Amino acid sequence: MYIEVNGVTLYYEVSGSGPAILLVHGNGEDHSIFNETAELLSEDYTVYALDSRGHGKSSRVKMLGYEVMAEDVAEFVRKLKLEKPCYCGFSDGGIIGILAAVRYPEVFSKMVFCGANAYPQGLKWHWLKFFALQEAINHDPKLLMILREPHITVKELESIPVPVLILAGERDMVRESHTRYLASKIKGSCLKILPGEGHGSYIVHSRKLYYFMKKFLERPIPLEKYI
Repeated sequence: MYIEVNGVTLYYEVSGSGPAILLVHGNGEDHSIFNETAELLSEDYTVYALDSRGHGKSSRVKMLGYEVMAEDVAEFVRKLKLEKPCYCGFSDGGIIGILAAVRYPEVFSKMVFCGANAYPQGLKWHWLKFFALQEAINHDPKLLMILREPHITVKELESIPVPVLILAGERDMVRESHTRYLASKIKGSCLKILPGEGHGSYIVHSRKLYYFMKKFLERPIPLEKYI
């Protein structure tokens, strides 16, 4: 399905029934990485798996930025009149989720951030070097975005009001100290460093993600979160 939001056309697929949950992929990917997760979630949720702008079947764009992509997902929720959906984002999708939680705190009810970073140096140095080399060769705006963004402050992380689950692999491209930093600044967040897992090994065409997030999604939201 297609929807016009924020000046671009986004492609998305819908499955299941029940409370809404959005799934947003990482850099250079599309919604299909979540096929196995969506299949399991669809037993209890209405799953919206998106292609971000510049990815998959969504609009091609010359310039990309995490801020405008966060605006995309917020407008997606509003246009479809989704009632306080949950959100799960991987890598770039996690960054988009963090920014959406900061900029649009009223939109989502629960959020899962997988392999996310608050600034480029949150990535391990050899990955930054690899992306810089690839960008110099290919001049890919998606890689340039990784190297230049995001720039999420401590104050912004501390402002996130919704329940958050932070996931990262033991062998993630994001530094473990940085993942722990995110968890320390997002109030009341839950953190899971997953033994033996890499950046996307538990997410991309894997059923594991569902089981890592299942209990978190099922947990009642404290009453004070609604007040």
